Amino acid sequence: MIVENNRLITLLSEEQKADLVSLEKQFAHHLEYTIGKNKYTLGNADIYKALGHTVRDFLIDRLNVTNERYRKEDPKKIYYFSLEFLMGRTLMNALINLGLYDIIKQMIGSFGFDLESILEFEMDAGLGNGGLGRLAACFLDSMATLNIPGFGYGIRYDYGIFNQIIANGSQLEMPDHWDADGVPYEVIRPDITFSVGFYGHTETHITGKGKLQYQWIPGETVLASAHDCPVPGFNTSTVNYLRLWTAKSSEEFNLDYFNHGDYMKAVQDKSISENISKVLYPNDTTEQGKMLRLKQQYFMVCASLQDIISQHKQANVSLEHLSDKIAIQLNDTHPSIGISELMRILLDVEDWDWDRAWDLTTRIFSYTNHTVLPEALETWKVSLIETLLPRHMQIIYEINHRFLEEVRKSGKLNETEIEEVSIIQEGNEKRIRMANLAVVGANKVNGVAALHSDLITKTIFKSFYKIFPDKFNNKTNGITPRRWLIQSNPNLTSLIAKKIGPSFATDLEKLRDLENHVGDVEFQNDWAKVKQVNKQNLAKLIKGDTGIVIDPDSMIDVQVKRFHEYKRQLLNILRVIALYRRIKENPNITITPRTVIFGGKAAPGYYMAKLIIKLINNVASIVNHDKDVAGRLKVVFLPNYRVSLAEKIIPGTNLSEQISTAGTEASGTSNMKFMLNGALTIGTLDGANVEMLEEVGKENIYIFGLKTEEVFAAKQSGYNPRDWIEKNEDMSRILRMIRENFFSQNELGIFMPIHDSLFYTDTYLLMADFKAYDEMQKKVAQDFRNREEWTKKAILNVARAGKFSSDRTIREYAKDIWKVPLLSTVPPQTSYKLD
Repeated sequence: MIVENNRLITLLSEEQKADLVSLEKQFAHHLEYTIGKNKYTLGNADIYKALGHTVRDFLIDRLNVTNERYRKEDPKKIYYFSLEFLMGRTLMNALINLGLYDIIKQMIGSFGFDLESILEFEMDAGLGNGGLGRLAACFLDSMATLNIPGFGYGIRYDYGIFNQIIANGSQLEMPDHWDADGVPYEVIRPDITFSVGFYGHTETHITGKGKLQYQWIPGETVLASAHDCPVPGFNTSTVNYLRLWTAKSSEEFNLDYFNHGDYMKAVQDKSISENISKVLYPNDTTEQGKMLRLKQQYFMVCASLQDIISQHKQANVSLEHLSDKIAIQLNDTHPSIGISELMRILLDVEDWDWDRAWDLTTRIFSYTNHTVLPEALETWKVSLIETLLPRHMQIIYEINHRFLEEVRKSGKLNETEIEEVSIIQEGNEKRIRMANLAVVGANKVNGVAALHSDLITKTIFKSFYKIFPDKFNNKTNGITPRRWLIQSNPNLTSLIAKKIGPSFATDLEKLRDLENHVGDVEFQNDWAKVKQVNKQNLAKLIKGDTGIVIDPDSMIDVQVKRFHEYKRQLLNILRVIALYRRIKENPNITITPRTVIFGGKAAPGYYMAKLIIKLINNVASIVNHDKDVAGRLKVVFLPNYRVSLAEKIIPGTNLSEQISTAGTEASGTSNMKFMLNGALTIGTLDGANVEMLEEVGKENIYIFGLKTEEVFAAKQSGYNPRDWIEKNEDMSRILRMIRENFFSQNELGIFMPIHDSLFYTDTYLLMADFKAYDEMQKKVAQDFRNREEWTKKAILNVARAGKFSSDRTIREYAKDIWKVPLLSTVPPQTSYKLD
């Protein structure tokens, strides 16, 4: 292995040279026969599509070999159920994991094209909203890399998370037709199709054995058709898959309507059926939207369970030992309706008795919780489920009745606590608590950071913890280093590999070896040069996307994530306003030049989050055009934040903002991505920040603000933000600027909801934490001036990031929850590999 052009390059053996010739032939074949182009009409888009099909061939070869190995060995399989998979771009990741990047780069170059330019043609598969969907994608990568038979199940939405456009400072949402030009690496499986029922009614009859038997007669049937996205492991022959379902009408159109001239009505039912997989997160502010979202959830789990059982029966006659052969992980509550669906299959289709069916079900499912906020726990109206899934409502009632009877007999809970754990929330409008269903029906329940896992047993699941203390455990989230270091930061990857070797790609703890080189001046200089190149690349991107010119020598201070009030992007921009005001009042003040970058999307119906985006852009407009602050402060909002954009922002970042109110962020994974790429963190003791502090040491991270117990105490004692505002002249003046329309002179009063929220309620305690945040930012600015010490801290952050690999997380799931062995290695079939 050598390092060339800042990438790890594998010298080609004679065998690989022969492989290169073979790949060139495949590529040329796809150009001519699949794409239908000749050398006179070729464009970059054609090269991308032909390359996608070439890599797809390679993936399918390994996928078939992997499936044959699974068929022979019959191992326990893991199925990851998630309504979100934020995969981003797939092709480059596949090339790296397969060990094909350098060979393909050489091949594409021989055709007169640049590989990196070609890869830019791929659109992000934005089939998720944020961290939950990205976590699912990282987990699939790690399962394949660790040779675990692990498969994802989700929905192939026609339109993913919306494209964000900023107009007059405000967010506008545009459709994200991510597959408009086709998905060349996708494997369509028309032979894998299952029927999914909705509505209808339940009938009962007595069997010959005198047993009461239920039968659900659906009133509507939709077909679920499979599309597979191959998921290759790194430096292994294992290729698993993500199976996404698309909805198709069970009938193309109503011929009777058509024959009578009502052409629109003839295809209406088809259109309604196929709406199920049309869009990620339909607007659920209406009853129609709520119905569609529930349909999506059931559609996914129903098709997936049929597929799993069908595969199992090919090798096993009986479902008796199904829990020894499969495990299903529920990624949040969205797929938890699957618990009642498996019960329906076992009771009504397989004719099992209740106790036997329930015992099997509770050994198969496990549930990952992603929130500590009670208001974020999903509930559905009983009337909605009764209408859409009448048999499932009967089963949920029975699950709840039997569970509450057992709880009462145990004497562990009082009546108030029993009401808390009930799956049915009583009231004027009865609702189903999907988190409660997940906890009751799961074998294990885990949080996603040590703090979060502790909190859920003391807050939202406190009463459940009294009943099932052994059911709860922690699995701190992680990120895949293949995507978030090797792919996104080739410059740093190359530098690290030259110093400690490439084995960190599959054992991130090996980064600890960097600690031996922290004092090496030459290594520090090389590290700083890598960061500077990445900052220059980011500056070019910002100019191209926004027209804003930034100084790459300034501190690049970044907060990119989904917009929500608890994540406190507002706290960040308030501090920017404070810094701007100080410069204006004292132009000679010494300021560490800083570029503050924001990125992220607000849910279309989330008014306050969208208003904060508007405030950020209005502040940026004023700050960036004020000559008094030129060269000292810039504010940038990068529109349409997505995985591929994150891969460009994170390597060029100096300071990572992880400033949520303590006790609100379950884990966070962007904090880990920045850490792995050499950014220092300013943050609260929230989510995984707590464990980052433990790993990196307090001198290498900037922690501020109230702790979780202090936040709870403040709220219980009657928190009043005005008490904090009156003690802080900076904040008083900032609020006055907002109130007097300093940032909205052409839109008077537009930001008063933000002002009033901070002044009267301040749900997420920005006023209480502002002074501590401001003081810590001053320390950050001072430390940044000492570039040698800053670089040492950056090296130590990377060296101590090993815990936050998703490989470690998946190993813990495999050992503690899924009970599957880890194979030491499954060597590649070819010689393509990193080392």
